[in-house]
Amino acid sequence: MESSPEIKTPEPESSTASNIFFELIYSPVNILLTVIIVVLVYKIYKSKSTKVAAELPELPKLRKDMTVAELRQYDGSQPDGRVLVAVNGWIFDVTRGRRFYGPGGPYAAFGGKDASRGLATFSVTSSDKEYDDLSDLNSMEMDSVKEWEAQFREKYELVGKLLKPGEEPTSYSDEEVEESDIEKKKEK
Repeated sequence: MESSPEIKTPEPESSTASNIFFELIYSPVNILLTVIIVVLVYKIYKSKSTKVAAELPELPKLRKDMTVAELRQYDGSQPDGRVLVAVNGWIFDVTRGRRFYGPGGPYAAFGGKDASRGLATFSVTSSDKEYDDLSDLNSMEMDSVKEWEAQFREKYELVGKLLKPGEEPTSYSDEEVEESDIEKKKEK
């Protein structure tokens, strides 16, 4: 008896295509290239972040009350690069967060300004008023401002108070700084 010729059934193209795709993606050369790219990107990122840290000299601690006009000078554009932001009547030195609050940062609108209204209303805008008393904010917005103030107190150095028009600044000494900070925390 004659044997019938062997009939081969064609394999579906999708399995062949998936095999080729799998072989291309998971080849040792591609895995090696991916690892090299990841390492290079990490080194580039690391070198840029250390350059930014090296560019900013350690600034002396600033402790004083300011008016809104005085605060505007600290938007990060001056030679020392210091950035201050006011939240709920308190001024914080956010220079460590310069890439966020300094020129070109996503929150640069807050640099050198009172950010309370913007933080309360979830808007990246600051108040252009000489002094914003926040009296028109509702209770939820005021709660939000207080939460932001607490976060800024934890993360950044307190500089002083944002002065209302006609209000006199407090004269701080090194000893008073620690005592007044402790008293303010107790008031909460």
